[in-house]
Amino acid sequence: MTPAQAERIAQFRKMAQDDPDNELGHFGLGKALLEAGEFAEATAAFERALALNPEFSKAYQYLGECYARLEQREKALEVLRRGYEVAERRGDRVPRDEMAQWIRQLGGEVPRVSKVPPSQESATGFRCQRPGCPAGPFARPLPAPPMNDELGQLIYQRICADCWRDWLAMGIKVINELRLDLSEESGQKTYELYMKQYLGLE
Repeated sequence: MTPAQAERIAQFRKMAQDDPDNELGHFGLGKALLEAGEFAEATAAFERALALNPEFSKAYQYLGECYARLEQREKALEVLRRGYEVAERRGDRVPRDEMAQWIRQLGGEVPRVSKVPPSQESATGFRCQRPGCPAGPFARPLPAPPMNDELGQLIYQRICADCWRDWLAMGIKVINELRLDLSEESGQKTYELYMKQYLGLE
């Protein structure tokens, strides 16, 4: 484990401990542990994130990967199939395709999922691309980019108004819990890292 990985794990562990109902903290902790090769501990973090938000398709992907790397094939397939169904229903294409690849690698069969009838799509047709967004096809787009830069445009194109509002509330927690100084470049980079992870824009 590198010093940078250890620092990230410590940051997310603190966030998860300070706010046990913070799905970002548990998901971020799981991802940091996964990247450091701590697969067994990562599974607990992802399981907690999914208990808080059962629609978090990216958490299913990483949890299934952890079980696969722990050589728990049946458990991995169970998680990946469940996650695939969630991602397909929600239209989360990237985690869906990643889970399909893992399922095939493990010798499993990718589930067949019924598509949402077109009549149930929202009037705007906007679908938030944040994994875990509860709005699904009924998401409300932002009225304008939240920032005047490339990241602001990306958020405007991919993230719904409700998820952006939720991040603004979550961002305050991140600033307070990590004691970030946004007047410093390091604080700005850490804040942006958490924001991208929460919104699924990594």
